[in-house]
Amino acid sequence: MKTLYIVRHAKSSWDDFSVSDHERPLLPKGRSRTILVADRLKETGQMPELILSSTAKRAAQTAEIIAQVLGYPKDKILFNKNLYHASADDVMDELFGLDNEINSVMVVAHNPGLTDLANYFLSNTIGNLPTSGVVKVVFDTDRWETVPESGHKVELLLMPKNLE
Repeated sequence: MKTLYIVRHAKSSWDDFSVSDHERPLLPKGRSRTILVADRLKETGQMPELILSSTAKRAAQTAEIIAQVLGYPKDKILFNKNLYHASADDVMDELFGLDNEINSVMVVAHNPGLTDLANYFLSNTIGNLPTSGVVKVVFDTDRWETVPESGHKVELLLMPKNLE
């Protein structure tokens, strides 16, 4: 079995247009919503073996908040520039490269790629994976490269608005 947590970065600031897109930080609302989501993940016993994050500041900060709440070592987060504005196919390519000894991974990245990826596995598609939203998919396979064609079950669809 392989488990994938698809996590969209938290709400970020557009206040300072001199800051590049890659360097945009989280808003306080983004931080608080991510803590709510991470608390729910912790309550339900969710703990990925690996957290992969886009190098964008907003994604990195989201990954670090989740790691802190879950008790995942922040120095074990892998930051990957290929996840910055990655398409669903780009994210899958990164998963295909994982060691098959890793059974669960959390990917923290961006839309529209993450919504497209989530919709690939959801029977009732969503229009948008919201900021700080999480989709957990469990696959009936022992190899990451066979995830797309393996049987799967969406075990969690966590939207921060539903927790407030």
